[in-house]
Amino acid sequence: MSRCLSTLPNNQVYTGSWGDHDGIIHCKLGEIVHYDLGEEPEPRREAPVFDKPTRGTSVEKFREMVFNHLKSKLGEQANLASLVGEILSFSDGNKDGRVSLPEARSAWALLQMDEVLLGLLLQDRGHTPRLLGYCGDLYMTERVPYGPLYGLSLPWPLVSWVPSGVQRTMDQWFTPSWPRKAKISMGLLELVEDIFHGTYGSFLICDLAAAHFGYTERHELRLTNTRAVVPEHELRRTMRTLRCDTDDDCVYGADCRTTCDLSEKRCREEPLQPNLAKACGALKDYLLRGAPSELREELERQLYACMALNGNAGQMNMEHSLILNNLKALLWRQISHTKDS
Repeated sequence: MSRCLSTLPNNQVYTGSWGDHDGIIHCKLGEIVHYDLGEEPEPRREAPVFDKPTRGTSVEKFREMVFNHLKSKLGEQANLASLVGEILSFSDGNKDGRVSLPEARSAWALLQMDEVLLGLLLQDRGHTPRLLGYCGDLYMTERVPYGPLYGLSLPWPLVSWVPSGVQRTMDQWFTPSWPRKAKISMGLLELVEDIFHGTYGSFLICDLAAAHFGYTERHELRLTNTRAVVPEHELRRTMRTLRCDTDDDCVYGADCRTTCDLSEKRCREEPLQPNLAKACGALKDYLLRGAPSELREELERQLYACMALNGNAGQMNMEHSLILNNLKALLWRQISHTKDS
């Protein structure tokens, strides 16, 4: 391990190596044990997730455990059975054709972490860093060459000392050339729509911040913080249980919002904004700064139309697709003849 990337004692993140791979190592430590200076720290307590499956559990029973766990997270999905098969194959760490009890326990512990589960679910379209290896709740993902999406990635000791206004100004100055920004933006727009129309259901990005994305040399976007994502099934289930007095009580994460049904004093299930609208909001200042003068007015109009989209189901396939295609066509006309394309 070479560099610590996290300030959270129970969720440690490092750059490092695993065999021949360089990547990002994540280690979730669970309960934090406090101790006085001068004393030896207590050894890490074994997490309860490593108790399952129990000795004597058959592979079929383990398959049923995984199926029920996925169903509770994603709701009814037609292809859950095939997903379970993929996870069982993935659980066979030494590839000997069978899942041993230690392998099953290690995979089960991994699946309890929502950020890992969501990373696996979105990996099939290349939207999250690949999982390179794991042992229980310690795992390693590939390193994304460029991140955050724009601006400077400050060392964590400086983050709390730099005022947010100064950080935003710095972010605006330290950005790629405009054609490169356009290509990156197209990748982000496609990514957020793909995540909404996921292979295993719909997912909402509930904290669409530039720091949660990175990209490769080929401008392929990666969601580097899957904690920002929630299955739509889970969001709706959570909102049904929330009591409210105002709309401000109906917030999930940083910016997934619904409205308050004042007659029932309950939050409604329908999200107010789709992923695409939030992506356009995140890209507005990024794309408009340095945009070609002949493009700027139309680009601004398209971005504001995109930001005005709401979560109404009737709009999803028509208006969303139209705005997404218009934006991509507008950007592509400007960069198709450049080396950045």
